[in-house]
Amino acid sequence: MTATAGQPTVFVVDDDAGVRQMISRMARSVGLAVEAYSSVQEFLDLCDPARVGCLVLDVRMPGLSGLDLQDRLLSAQVPLPIIFITGHGDIAMGVRAMKRGAVDFIEKPFHDQMLLDAIHGALAKAVAWRREADERAVARARLATLTRREQQVLALVVAGKLNKQIAVELGTTEQTIKLHRGRLMKKMGAESVPALVVLAQRAGVIVQTPE
Repeated sequence: MTATAGQPTVFVVDDDAGVRQMISRMARSVGLAVEAYSSVQEFLDLCDPARVGCLVLDVRMPGLSGLDLQDRLLSAQVPLPIIFITGHGDIAMGVRAMKRGAVDFIEKPFHDQMLLDAIHGALAKAVAWRREADERAVARARLATLTRREQQVLALVVAGKLNKQIAVELGTTEQTIKLHRGRLMKKMGAESVPALVVLAQRAGVIVQTPE
């Protein structure tokens, strides 16, 4: 089963063909899309890791290890949830993997349901991460449509300033601030100040706590 547009995918990376086949069959049996790779290098060469999905990753493999792949994804800021599987892991390895963001660390042999539960949880996390990334992108795009003055007013509105206070700070009239405020609210797609604060945060505007 291959992934259709927008469908989360389970990426299995393990040098053991039997393990790859077993996990692939198990995931497909519950309707999940799966792609399997025999090495980290093969995964890097053939797969776009920015796709929505999760990674079921062996820790120890010839060449690049599973931990090496985790480090690369972190360096590239690729939000791909990782479930590590290992037949000879140790506590230190598991602690390192989890501290660096792995969602689970499972020792072989494992029960099918244990791995499936971990996969479903990782896919839900991947979908949530992509939704949040899309929302941030939309907010940044809207922010980019604001004039410099509107961005100044936005920063002061989300900091809790009143129109009259903003007018004094920017050296203009309260009526002018009301006009800027109305335009920026429309451009940002916000119907209230709390909604505007959320959008500003998503866009990367530093929201200060009102004094």
